[in-house]
Amino acid sequence: MFHPMSLVMRRSSKTVGLTLAVLFISISASHAEDSVGGHFGAVFAPLVSSKDDSTIFDNFAIGFPMGITVKRGDKWAFDLELVPGIDPDPLSVGLLVHPGVLRDMGGHWTLGLRGAFDVSGNAWGFTPLVNKAFPTGDHALFVEAVVPIRFSEDAAGDGQSLIGLGIHVGVGF
Repeated sequence: MFHPMSLVMRRSSKTVGLTLAVLFISISASHAEDSVGGHFGAVFAPLVSSKDDSTIFDNFAIGFPMGITVKRGDKWAFDLELVPGIDPDPLSVGLLVHPGVLRDMGGHWTLGLRGAFDVSGNAWGFTPLVNKAFPTGDHALFVEAVVPIRFSEDAAGDGQSLIGLGIHVGVGF
């Protein structure tokens, strides 16, 4: 059965994706004095979600984010993160493409906003985040609170949305 929102959601996700890609490419390509870094970690999400009658373990999944960061001379950075993930129920492995813009707030705190595009599924959305780094030599350990906001469509064509809370821990270099 055709659902009018499904067409809007498909067009919206393509438009948002294209807009973000153009924005990120223009930001990263315009500064020759940029530096490059990266990170690797583990994300546990959602620990809490807006889904009805769910417990912490009903929607639990683990991902292994790895990212390349282009840091500008000022307080802004572009970060392209790929997140292979494991969902235990039903057992599946997915991939999330997670480009984002990060802002250094000082004191080793960072705020960010990522686009989220599930390559292996039909979900897309955004992930606001707040990150606290703990520098040690030439790298930094970090802990990050993430709020995944996702939109999808079920097999019947009904639109769904989910808001969750997760934790991302890792090392940046």
